[in-house]
Amino acid sequence: MSASFDTGLVDSLLVNLKGLAVRPMRFMEVCGTHTVSIFRSGLRSLIPEEIKLVSGPGCPVCVTDQGEIDAFIKVSRMSGVTIATFGDLVRVPGTSGSLAEARAEGADVKVVYSSMDALDIAIRQDDNKLIVFLAVGFETTIPGIAATIKEAKRASIGNFTIFPALKLMPPALCAILPGHKPYLDGLICPGHVSSIIGAGAYRPTARDFGLPCVIAGFEPAEMIAALILLARQAGEGRAEVENAYPKAVSWDGNSRAMRFMDEVFEPSDARWRGIGSIKDSGLTLKAGYGEFDARVRLGVEVKPATEPDGCLCGDIIKGMRSPQDCPFFRTRCTPVTPIGPCMVSSEGTCAAHYRYEKGFR
Repeated sequence: MSASFDTGLVDSLLVNLKGLAVRPMRFMEVCGTHTVSIFRSGLRSLIPEEIKLVSGPGCPVCVTDQGEIDAFIKVSRMSGVTIATFGDLVRVPGTSGSLAEARAEGADVKVVYSSMDALDIAIRQDDNKLIVFLAVGFETTIPGIAATIKEAKRASIGNFTIFPALKLMPPALCAILPGHKPYLDGLICPGHVSSIIGAGAYRPTARDFGLPCVIAGFEPAEMIAALILLARQAGEGRAEVENAYPKAVSWDGNSRAMRFMDEVFEPSDARWRGIGSIKDSGLTLKAGYGEFDARVRLGVEVKPATEPDGCLCGDIIKGMRSPQDCPFFRTRCTPVTPIGPCMVSSEGTCAAHYRYEKGFR
C-alpha cells in the first residue's frame, strides 16, 4: 500500500461510491499497473460488493504474441547478436524454451531498463556484435524508443537495432469490447498511456460502444474517485470520457512525444496473444529508419505459433476468464514455473492474483 494512502479521504470517497452503487456494475481496469495497484492496496475488499472489477489487456509483455516470443528466442541464439531486453521478457516461455534458457546455453542476453541503455551497450560494444533491443510496450514507452532510434541515426550507430513488437491501446479496446458490451458498465482507462495519447483518444470508444471511460491515477483515492465517476455515469445512462488524473493527463496528450512516434514509426497490423490480428494496432519503422529493424537485418520472420496447451492467458487478457478458472493456476503454473506470460510479468493478472489473492473478490 502506498505511503501516501490517506484513510480519511479513502473512507469519505467510499461512502460516496456506496451511494452510487445502486445495482451490480462491472468495470474493466485496462492497465496492468492498475491491476497490481488494486490488489496491493486491497481495493477489491474495500469497494461495495455491487461493483466488480475485471482486468483487461494492459500488460505489454502478456499481450506479446507467442510467435514474437519464439522469434526473440531464435534471434538470441544467432551468432554475433546481443539481446537487450526488459527483465519481464526473459522468463516468458516460448514454444521451445525461453530467453533465460537460451542465455543459460550461451546466448548473450542483457537486461536493460530502457532503450537508451541498449544504445549505450551498442556504443560501448567492442566485439562488433549486433545489439537487438526487444521493443515491447504501449504508447508509454514508444516515444522513448523513437528518441533512441533518432539518436542512433544522428550518431551513425550501425550496430544498434530494435525488434519491433509495439502495441497501441485504442485499437485493442475496439477489438475486445464487442464481446464485453453486454457485461461491462465502463472502463478505467490507463494513466500512463493516457499521459501520451490524451483523454480525447477514448472519445470514439465511449461513443461507439456506449461505455463510460474514466482515466485514473494509481493511488487508492485516485482509483476510487474514478470509480465514483464511472458509477455516476453508469447510473445516469451516460457514456462520456472523464479525466480523474489531471495532474498527469491532458485532453490532447503529449504533442512532442506523439511527434517523435509519428516521425519514426507508422501503423501496422499486429497480432495480440489471445486476440489475434488487429488492424493498425502495432507500429513498424518508417522507410527512413529501416536500417534499425532487426527483422530486416537478420532476415527473421515472425511465424504463427500455438499458445501453451491449456493455458488461459489469452482469455484472461481479454477479461473473459479469471486466473482461478485456469487448471494450472497455483499448481503447475507459479512464478517459479510459469506456463504463460500472465504469471511472469510484474503487471500480469495471474501474478497479481497469485501474490495478493486474499484481496480478491
